Amino acid sequence: MRVLPFLTLAALAAPVPICAQQEAEVTPESPDLVVLGRPLPLPPGVPAYGSVTIEHPRLTGDASGRVENVLADVAGFQQFRRSDSRSANPSAQGVTLRALGGNASSRALVLLDGVPLADPFFGYIPFNALSADRLSSVRVTRGGGAGAFGAGAVAGTIELVSATRRDLLPLAGEAFYGSANAVEASGSVSPDVGRGFVSLSGKFERGDGFFTTPPEQRTAATVRARYRDWSASLRAVVPIDAQTELEARGLLYRDDRTLRFAGADSSAQAQDASVRLIHRGPWAVDALAYVQTRNFTNRVISAASFKLTLDQRNTPATGAGGKIELRPPVGADHVLRIGIDARLGEGVLYEGAYAASGSVTARRTAGGRTSSVGAFVEDDWTLGRLVLTAGVRADRWTITDGFFREATALGVPAADTRVGNRHGVEGTGRAGALFRASDAVKLRAAAYTGFRVPTLNELYRPFVVFPVTTQANAALGLERLRGLEGGVDLSPARGVTLGVTAFYNRLGGAIANVTIAPNTRQRRNVDAIIAKGVEITGHATRGGFSLDASYAFSDSSVVASGSAAQLNGFAPAQSPRHTASATLAWEHAGFGGSLTVRHVGRQYEDDLQTDVLPAVTTLDAVVTVPFGKRLSLIGRAENMLDATIITRNAGGSIDLGTPRTLWIGLRFR
Repeated sequence: MRVLPFLTLAALAAPVPICAQQEAEVTPESPDLVVLGRPLPLPPGVPAYGSVTIEHPRLTGDASGRVENVLADVAGFQQFRRSDSRSANPSAQGVTLRALGGNASSRALVLLDGVPLADPFFGYIPFNALSADRLSSVRVTRGGGAGAFGAGAVAGTIELVSATRRDLLPLAGEAFYGSANAVEASGSVSPDVGRGFVSLSGKFERGDGFFTTPPEQRTAATVRARYRDWSASLRAVVPIDAQTELEARGLLYRDDRTLRFAGADSSAQAQDASVRLIHRGPWAVDALAYVQTRNFTNRVISAASFKLTLDQRNTPATGAGGKIELRPPVGADHVLRIGIDARLGEGVLYEGAYAASGSVTARRTAGGRTSSVGAFVEDDWTLGRLVLTAGVRADRWTITDGFFREATALGVPAADTRVGNRHGVEGTGRAGALFRASDAVKLRAAAYTGFRVPTLNELYRPFVVFPVTTQANAALGLERLRGLEGGVDLSPARGVTLGVTAFYNRLGGAIANVTIAPNTRQRRNVDAIIAKGVEITGHATRGGFSLDASYAFSDSSVVASGSAAQLNGFAPAQSPRHTASATLAWEHAGFGGSLTVRHVGRQYEDDLQTDVLPAVTTLDAVVTVPFGKRLSLIGRAENMLDATIITRNAGGSIDLGTPRTLWIGLRFR
């Protein structure tokens, strides 16, 4: 990895801490209240898009301790596979919403303090680099429409927000010991420095893991899914004047995993840095710049010979970008946002193919560059009880310098393919309305369009998950989404909210892994994936008790013709019709407990609907017992009933998800 970009920015820099799920609500803030480290206020039209917010207590209160599992509280949230970041290949951690089809690249745009988190080459989200105690909240906006976020939000946007000065404690930490000799430890120190503050934090975790292979399919080469990862981050916030502050953030992480067979090791590492300027005056400004250096390695072990067959030994990638947003003073009834943003990504894959004898049979390199530069304008107009919001943007995208080279073991060239450069301009927009019929009833409606450029991984990198090989496709086109939705938010009693949303989304040119021969697939654009359904979100509190629940019904189908006509009418791979989650929690005087039940319906592993992943329901629990004002003893139980979670089924070759896992630990605040 290259360290210069990190050192240039991270001399200032990074992370942090902050409660339960509810429909996003915009609350006015006192102009006299200065809270260091917070973003600009949300525009009043945000609730028109049916956003959901998860606050700090819920982020830090899950039995797994993992951000990606807490996101499953949101109706419609889905990872590519059912495994979390301890037992999935890192490159398979794509995120989508609303059953728009399984894809290892993210169809949802994931941001941390405005910076895209997706890997510049693969498009996956490095969840192991995130720690819940460094976050203040997460807001999930389902449905496309890039708006002021930037290109790529075809399924929605997930905005992670670092903790503010008000949220941070001078010293905090926790340590847990769990099943399979697992260890988790994290801590932060956040002193005031002058009129600003600095927060330094770190996280380490490891575990011997569990057998992802069922007992009847294990061999002498089968091993547990071991994992080991760490991250360190630094965040600094410095006030320039009463209305302006400069933020800098840096992140280092390293992630190592072993999956299924001895020697089937993967690693991911990164150095990220960003600088952000926020001004809250009459001309509000949000400006940021960031750089990311990433790398990934992966070793594929044959399920027949149990020898190394493919060594993806090096995949260096670099991402860079920035954004400038202005909010000019246009009257008390309007919030106008004008800005530009840019995103650049490049990467190269280096891999070697091996024979069963251990000799090299081929050496390959592949890679390229992608970019998008866009301009946007969006306005929220308040007319009494009615809020209207609308925005448009134009993006120029490029796919350039694509290539694929292959040489024999002796270095003799066998293939040298140059891929022609491509570029274009995409116009997208979104519009919504929010009507407060009464204090108890709010009606909303929205429509939007969006697009996504294929990742370098989809364009140039093949991969193998035994027994299936998936080929890359340098000719892939863009994905384009059109959607609309309507909903109602109810507050029938104090402490009770209920949100219902009906939606229709059409993802044109959806990229799918299409079967072209036995055990061979290729990434291809199908005509469309159409997803329609209903999402329900509820929240209730009474005394020390709270209940948060969600349910999503998604009727999703593929529209396909030509060489993919056999998929027409099928459900997209990895797309369940039913998902549900509910958390019942209690807290009083530092004592606390919670139960979380999650259900994922039956879904298909493959595009041809031949391999089924059965429905599964899991139950998690957390108990907290205080010892004094600052120390708590915490017990956690994941998958308490030890349900069988099938995460992969390729012709009967099965992978399993997290079994019953118990944790005990201490938390210091």
